[in-house]
Amino acid sequence: MAGETPQPLLEIANVTKTFGGLYAVHNCSLQVRPGAITGLIGPNGAGKTTLFNLISGFHPPDTGRIIFQGTRIDGLPPHRVFRRGLCRTFQVPKELKQMTVLENLLLVPTGQVGERLGAAWFVPWQIRKQERAAYAKALDVLEFVSLAHLRDEYAANLSTGQKKLLELARAMMTDPRLIMLDEPGAGVNPSLLNSLMRQIERLVSERGITVLLIEHNMAVVMGICDPVIVMSNGEKLAEGTPAEIQQNEQVLAAYLGGQNR
Repeated sequence: MAGETPQPLLEIANVTKTFGGLYAVHNCSLQVRPGAITGLIGPNGAGKTTLFNLISGFHPPDTGRIIFQGTRIDGLPPHRVFRRGLCRTFQVPKELKQMTVLENLLLVPTGQVGERLGAAWFVPWQIRKQERAAYAKALDVLEFVSLAHLRDEYAANLSTGQKKLLELARAMMTDPRLIMLDEPGAGVNPSLLNSLMRQIERLVSERGITVLLIEHNMAVVMGICDPVIVMSNGEKLAEGTPAEIQQNEQVLAAYLGGQNR
């Protein structure tokens, strides 16, 4: 029915995670709606990256539920979370330095026939078909993120901003429903940062991919995110439009208080 609120694509329900008796995430609940760029912000030590690690399967939560597309994923290993259409990038890019930009993308697709023992002898035509499809898709993705001119450059030679775009491109090769970006703007020069912001917006508007991002650059958050969720001391402190968050006294106090855990 018109006017109904869509079901959340991702739901975090009362999730807690401790390390050595310290709460990194404490009874945290939030939702990510489909077709949005949701910003996740908060002071250093607020629990943002830990929450990303819990969602993507790098750590199991102590308590609580993580639901993606209506199915619980808490406790699943990263490769199984990945196969469900949820992928992430990292604060520090993890490119394969001694491979070209194009090769970095061609390694991403899973379930390739050529990975099976004996396939080269028995079904070579299937291998060639998949390789052509992966090659065409990689070129399309590189064009989308404005890296096509660097397709034959070694990934190690890219600038920080270009490596962030490469991370985005590799994520796109998986046809994800949700991409989680961990500080995509960190270390990126202003001119390339504007390009990165536009590419993230295009992911949603043109490719139908939902985005959840952690970012300390408020120009990025306030420029492309809606809603914005604020974490503090491992919990959700506030949620709203960029304008509402900028005027929220609790949010201002949390940042001025300067957590350092």
